[in-house]
Order: sequence, then structure tokens, then C-alpha cells
Amino acid sequence: MWRGVEAQHVVSSMRLVDSLDEQRVLETLIDHAKPASPPGLAGMHYLLAAPFRYRPRPPGSRFRAPEDPGVFYGAEKIRTACAEIGWWRWRGFLMDAPALRELGPVTFTLFPARARGSAVDLRRPPLDADHATWTDPERYAGTQALARVAREADIAMLIYESVRDPEKGANVAVLRPQALAGLDEQRQQTWQLIVNATHAHWLRAGAEGFSFAQLHAS
Repeated sequence: MWRGVEAQHVVSSMRLVDSLDEQRVLETLIDHAKPASPPGLAGMHYLLAAPFRYRPRPPGSRFRAPEDPGVFYGAEKIRTACAEIGWWRWRGFLMDAPALRELGPVTFTLFPARARGSAVDLRRPPLDADHATWTDPERYAGTQALARVAREADIAMLIYESVRDPEKGANVAVLRPQALAGLDEQRQQTWQLIVNATHAHWLRAGAEGFSFAQLHAS
């Protein structure tokens, strides 16, 4: 599955120091100020561990209320991952700040991650009967309740339809960090995201691009 993070996670602290040695010290201080890592994350790559370390703002995310354990969200295809990231960036910055006309370009790193374990596919019978609940664009009470039941049943992953991708690509919510089997840093990709009042535009140097209309997004 594919996931994206802002590329500033690599070099943001370099702006505050004059050498690599100073950056290492600063990164250590920053890490000590972050929330403690839950059990089971020792030795895990920080890009995989981060979703289990930090709590979302209320009302949480699709399969995680603020008080719930972490969830690693990924998408089967790069396009779907871009649709998800672009929508949240559009909503969080432009819907709440009408005077802001554009954001970007912002550099993102997209990376592939592997996972193993038991999974439930919400697109298949009998769970597809509750399709409206699983794909509600704003209300997450039903999906968060389902995730709690899945954790109790020791389910590692939930597969579901993307609400943000017009092509309805597949997303994966990894509920247990132990299910993550690593990432392939050699396949990471660098993308630029530009968001304005109506669209999210993704561009990759010398390669493909995507545009998602957000004007009527829910």
C-alpha cells in the first residue's frame, strides 16, 4: 500500500542549526519531547510507527477516535493516496481559511509499505450491506465502532473504498503495528502538491500528474 508524508520530515530541523552534528542533537531533543511510543514499536521505521504514536484531533479519523489506538492508513494505488492527502489538505487549510487562495507547492514523499495478517474487506458481502455507513464522508461513529470490534477480534486490517478518490480505489487501515512488515525506501517517490480553492494538483517531475476537483467535495 502507498502512504504520503510531507518531505519536510527529512530536513525541517536543518533550518535551525549549522551542522549535521547539531541537527542530530536537536532531533534527539525533539524526539524526547514527543509522545512516548506505545509497546510494540521498538525498532520500527519511524514512517511506519508515527500513526501509532500520535493522537488525532477530535473527532478523529475514519477508523480511529481520539482515544483509540493508532491506525496506519494506506492506499492500494498512488492515485488513491494522492486523492486522500489532497482532500484533507484542501479541507483543513482552505475550508477553514476562506481568504487563503492557494497552498503550495509542497513536497511530499510517497512510500510503499507492506503488511501481513487477517483482514476484513468492507466492500464484500455481508458487510457491503452497510456501504453507506462505511463511506459516509463526514460521520465516523459507525466506522470507529467497527474498528473497535475488529481489534477485539484480533483483525489486523480493514480494506475499504476510498471516499475521496473519484475512481473509488481501495484503502487499507492497519489496526495493529505488528502487521506492518516494512517499507521499500528504494521505491519512494517525490511529488509536489498544489491546493487552491477548487482543486488539488499533484505533479511528479518527468512523470505523471493528478488533479482532483474539490469544489463539491463533502
